[in-house]
Parts: sequence; structure tokens; C-alpha cells
Amino acid sequence: MSNGHEALSGLWQLAGLAPDALDHARLTGADPVLPSSFAVGVAAQSSIAAAALAAAEVRYARTGRRQTVSVDMRHAALDCCGYFTIDGRKPVLWEKFSGLYPCGGEASPGWVRIHANFEHHRDGALALLGLRADESTTREHVAEALRGWRAQDFEQAAADAGLVVAALRTFDEWDRHPQGRAIAAAPLLAIERIGEAPPRPLSPLAADEAPLAGIRVLDLTRILAGPVCGRALAAYGADVMLVNAPRLPNIEAIIDTSRGKLSALVDLRSADGHAAFAALLSQAHVVVQGYRPGGLEALGFGPDDAARLRPGIVYVSLSAYGHGGPWAGRRGFDSLVQTASGFNHAEAQAAGVAQPKALPMQILDYATGYLMALGAQAALLRQSKDGGSWHVRVSLARTGLWLRGLGRVADGFSAPAVRFDDYLEESDSGYGRLVALRHPAQFSETPARWARPSMPPGSHPPVWPASRPESYGSADAG
Repeated sequence: MSNGHEALSGLWQLAGLAPDALDHARLTGADPVLPSSFAVGVAAQSSIAAAALAAAEVRYARTGRRQTVSVDMRHAALDCCGYFTIDGRKPVLWEKFSGLYPCGGEASPGWVRIHANFEHHRDGALALLGLRADESTTREHVAEALRGWRAQDFEQAAADAGLVVAALRTFDEWDRHPQGRAIAAAPLLAIERIGEAPPRPLSPLAADEAPLAGIRVLDLTRILAGPVCGRALAAYGADVMLVNAPRLPNIEAIIDTSRGKLSALVDLRSADGHAAFAALLSQAHVVVQGYRPGGLEALGFGPDDAARLRPGIVYVSLSAYGHGGPWAGRRGFDSLVQTASGFNHAEAQAAGVAQPKALPMQILDYATGYLMALGAQAALLRQSKDGGSWHVRVSLARTGLWLRGLGRVADGFSAPAVRFDDYLEESDSGYGRLVALRHPAQFSETPARWARPSMPPGSHPPVWPASRPESYGSADAG
């Protein structure tokens, strides 16, 4: 099984960053830190350390000073659990119809996972089963209806209807699947030059300024992986603007993942919204987006569009099942990818239980989010030296394959009880009093912090703030 240092070294090499920076990483702890047969602690620690060390490397490029970055594995793993309370209330993050169901009956046994956290996904799945979306419908009704379906038939019917369902597979079945083969052929982190532009040197920093001070990031994401990326970049000092569409719903996790961000509403389908976003883009350094492949291209803001409108941009794209292969356009979330790609089956086997078993946290989301932050910063450094516009691509399914490659934990289910108390901090927010985990990476000279409180969508106008002192960065350069 890989340890945190080995995994970090692999990620660092993949990002093409200076090897001597690794001497300034301090990683403590070992798996198991949460009950799992997979090295979820190593995955959490190494991905977080990679993102944080990349921020330190950006600062080094701006100041000539390196600093030590320390990440404790237990803190890192708990960060990936997404724990928080608002005004003393722990939000319910799963809608009652979400989860695993047996289907097919004795003649064709199987399992499917339904993701129903968004109302339109819930109602669509129920309608596909011939059920009504009202209080009279229960999980038992869903389970009964699924007995008439083969698992993969229901998965395909749901995909055809634009819904989010996954059939349970083993690792072997996933590896033989066309999408599994496409994932195996793809890099974990792709950083590709997509256009020409002169270098945009990063402005010098004062000794006490955050590594990403003056860097402007447009965050067009909603569900965990992308928001975690933006939250990390904000913790390292970037001006991150979360851009929500007025018509699209969110889940309550936005309360936690919006720490440090500006939050605006922009309708890209309207002429005014299109113009407002183009103006934001014209002064941005990074775009982070989690739309389905082709979604932003249809609105005129795909990676090639962004490189034309803002030469020198770093554009980060997230997908569920990868950017190539027959499922490239398929909707998906961490829990679904776990089910489809074999994790739920393998974890159940390791635990000695018959029912499929989920990983103890949404590690595919969180690790992918931190890999996005790593890629964004690595591309910023390339742009500042070599010029060009850059496209960073990651996917939940490819992160899953990486997690498999970290090895298994023989005594993984002997992990100690989960305790968040030692890692919590309190802050006021636009939602109420927020209690959530501190950022798990500790910097020796510029501590990670969120300078802005978490605020609801639409709390800020879609305009970059103009109140920063001149020394804050070079956001308007180029």
C-alpha cells in the first residue's frame, strides 16, 4: 500500500512541478483513519498536500521564499467527510429516495443506486418506475417497482432520460466495460496547452500575503468536487467568484463549500448574463467548471471560447465518467461512480457483508477537487513562464482508478471512532452560525484562511471587487 509521501510524489510528478519542493512537505499519520479497506486517508492527505504545496510553489515564484506545508492524515480524511452544522443543525444531505436498491428479483439479481437529491432527478426516477412524487410514495414502493427491472436496463433507461442512476458492478466488470477501458487509458490529471498567449508574470507579494493573492477564479460548479477546488483556492488567497444559474438548484453542502467566495447569480442564457460573464472572464485567471461535456460550449464559454476571449486563461474541466468514451456525456456523482466502477462491491466483500457498501466519505469528490486545485496552480505557473492558454481535465472515475492503485488496507475497518471536535472552527455566514472543519493544510508562513464568509447565491454582484490595494496582485494585467 502506498503511503502519503509516495502518493504525493506521484501527483507532483504528474503536475510537472519542481521536485525539490517536496522536501518542504511534512505528512503525518497512517491508514486506517476511517473504516475502509481502501487507502482513503492516503488519498485525502496526498491530494490536499499536493494542492497546498502547489500554492506554496506559486508563492515561491512570487517571492523567492519557500515554506513548509504540513498535513495530518486524520485531519485530511475528516475534511473529506463534509461535516458541518449551521445554527447547531446538521443538514440532511441525502434525500430519502437516494441510495441503493436490490432489483431484478431472484431470476436476475442486481443492485442500482438512485441519486435523488435534486427534485427533477427524484421525480424523473419515480416517474420511470411508474410512481408519483408525493408523500404517499415510500422507499418500499421504489424497491417493489425495481423488482421488475434488470439493474443495467434501469441504469440505461435512466441515462436516456437524463437522470442519474448507476448499476452495481465489480471491478472486473468495470474494467471490461467500454467506459472503464476509456478511463484506464486517460491520465489522472491532464494539463494541455490549448492556445497561444504571452506569459502573464505573477506579481510580487509582500512577505505576509497569501500565495494566490490577486488571482481571480470563476467557479461554475455545484456539487462537491468543483466547489471544494474553489474553496481551496480561496483558502490560499484567491478571489473566487461562485457563479450560479438562477434556475439551477443547490444542495446544503454549498454552505460549507462557499467559504471564502464571492457568490453571484448569472443567467448565461440571457443576453445580459452572457455579457456579464464575458466581462468577468476578461479579467479572470482561472475558470473552474463542472458542466456536462458540451454544456458551456453551447453557451459560448467552452475552453476554446475562453482561450479566445481571454488569452492566457487556465480552464479547469470536471466530469463524472471521463472526457472520452461512451459515457463521457453521462451525468454522475461520487456515490454513483463508486457503485458503477466497483467500489461498493469490493468494500462489501472486504467487510464480509452481502449488501453493497459505500466508502466512508465522498473521497472521489474531495480528492478530485483538490486535484483540480493542483492542476489549476500548476497551469498558472506554466502560463507565467511559458505563456499560452491551458486546459486542465479531471474526472471522478479516473480518480477512482487512482484510489484503487494506492492499494488496500488489510485492517481497514479497525479505524478509531470519528471525532471532528479537534478540527472545527466557527464563523458567521449568510446562512447563520457555521461550524465546520479548518483547512487541513498548515503553512509555516502564510496560514490558510477564508477571508470572506460563506454567503447565499446572489449575495454579490457579478463584478470583480475593486477595493484591493495595488500590491494585492496583477488581476488586471494582460
